[in-house]
Amino acid sequence: MTPVEQAIRRRIKVDGPQSIAAVMATANEHYYGTRDPLGAAGDFITSPEISQIFGELVGLWAAMVWMSLGEPERVLLVELGPGRGTLMADALRALKSVPGAREAVDVHLVETSPILRASQKRLLETGGATATWHDNLASLPAGPMIVIANEFFDALPVHHYVRVPEGWRERCVGLSSEGELALGLAPYAVPAELVPDALRACPPGCVAETSPASHRAMADLAARIVQHGGAGLVIDYGYTRTAPGETLQALKAHRRQEVLAELGEADLTAHVDFAALAGAASASGAVAHGPVMQRDFLLAMGIMPRLATLQRNSATTVSAALQVAVERLLDPAPTGMGSLFKALSITSPRLPHPPGFEHPLP
Repeated sequence: MTPVEQAIRRRIKVDGPQSIAAVMATANEHYYGTRDPLGAAGDFITSPEISQIFGELVGLWAAMVWMSLGEPERVLLVELGPGRGTLMADALRALKSVPGAREAVDVHLVETSPILRASQKRLLETGGATATWHDNLASLPAGPMIVIANEFFDALPVHHYVRVPEGWRERCVGLSSEGELALGLAPYAVPAELVPDALRACPPGCVAETSPASHRAMADLAARIVQHGGAGLVIDYGYTRTAPGETLQALKAHRRQEVLAELGEADLTAHVDFAALAGAASASGAVAHGPVMQRDFLLAMGIMPRLATLQRNSATTVSAALQVAVERLLDPAPTGMGSLFKALSITSPRLPHPPGFEHPLP
């Protein structure tokens, strides 16, 4: 029995069944705070770890946004959930190609894991960079900002509401008659206002998966961008329109497993509702652009010319590896990274259309 399961069991015995969101928050806090989950020896791999080009193009995007801001002398370059720091290190290297851009950015990382903070610090210091770390957005200083969130929102807690003939009930985690953790419906109804507007007319049996934590984070981020100026770039896997269904999954050693099997020892994630994120940003006064497929965003930002440049200066085996990595990032199959992953940008109202978002999905 994992430490998280023990904690959840104690809560259930005292307070009754726990929401999926509460369990997910507790499990992921322990999970990310006790390990480096990335890479072949971990549980999953992200785009920055697949190819340096990904982070370089994000850095180029940040440089273009900085120019659209009027090239201020100081701008916050913020990353939410920076992993090992790979994306930021590659982005900072790309910023050096734009005169004045690298000197202007002040790096801020929102990260709660001490293990990942140490990895980020080591990697950035290797490249001669320094950063300031934060537990949340609230402690960021004032000023124009460019915010990057790659695979950040998928790890935020979700609620599951199930339509029954009498209304909506929340799916919770309790104890079965055998004393095992199990999913079930709370005996009481929940207000329909907790369910996204687009799903309230769903027939009995449908599941509404929603993430108020994601909506609050986006609303706070958008409000800061509106107040101080700037833009945000969100890249994650998810869907473009709010729809019924459940996507919560557990990943361990790059494979899916039962969600409740090893709480705190596997990564719990859910697909991002990009329509809901865009709506939260717009409600705070920001302008939402996209989403676009990751494939389209990377192609618009010049991934193929960058690949060609790197291949010209590489040995044959390295060139082949670069090709494979880029093809993985651009894979257009329904479950491929180029299609499954989407990009969304939010900007302050006075900013022009951000680069890479010329062809939003319908």
